[in-house]
Amino acid sequence: MKLKNKKVIIFDLDGTLIDSSPDLAIAINYMLKRLHRPTFDSDTIHYWVGNGALILVKRALSGEMEINKSLDKKFVDKALKIFLDFYSKNLAIKTVTYPNVYSTLQSLKRDGYRLAIVTNKPSAFVEPILKAFKLLEFFELVLGGDSLKEKKPNPMPLLHVCKTLNVTVEESIMVGDSKNDILASNACGMDSIGLTYGYNYGENIKKYKPNFVFDNFEDILTIT
Repeated sequence: MKLKNKKVIIFDLDGTLIDSSPDLAIAINYMLKRLHRPTFDSDTIHYWVGNGALILVKRALSGEMEINKSLDKKFVDKALKIFLDFYSKNLAIKTVTYPNVYSTLQSLKRDGYRLAIVTNKPSAFVEPILKAFKLLEFFELVLGGDSLKEKKPNPMPLLHVCKTLNVTVEESIMVGDSKNDILASNACGMDSIGLTYGYNYGENIKKYKPNFVFDNFEDILTIT
């Protein structure tokens, strides 16, 4: 099965193009130390990534995936500020791109596809990271988790991309590693590609019924 009549390919960022969890883990543990809270190993924090900075901070303060509903808002705000301040200065220390990301994006761009990013990561961090890995040049549009009123799994960002780039949902496809990506796609009737190697809370991405499932980023080229 090949992509038919697709003009725009929308990509998630964390867990799809880059593995940012090592730097996120360092920033979270820095925050926890400042607040005299217990720290966690990088694998545990990796499991919490994918719903944006605020949710990640709340999970770390709760010490588990399930957020403690009794967390004090002022305390959470203080923690979030510590985390964001530290992370903003350490965005690409141990972060890496997944294998063949650059070459695959290069091939897609050369073949005439228009590329966009829709991530739940705060927008202030997105372009600096893309620039650090020389990826920004590939994308016509970049949306962070705070760019619009809603973020994934709400379909609003995907629909915004279609409207901005003047294409239909049917002419677009979403690529991501998380259920949030696939749920957003399903909610607006957009085709999707699920990647198995990123951050999906221990669940099999196939559960959410993407149109395609790949183990490697470069496998996208097999259907273009």
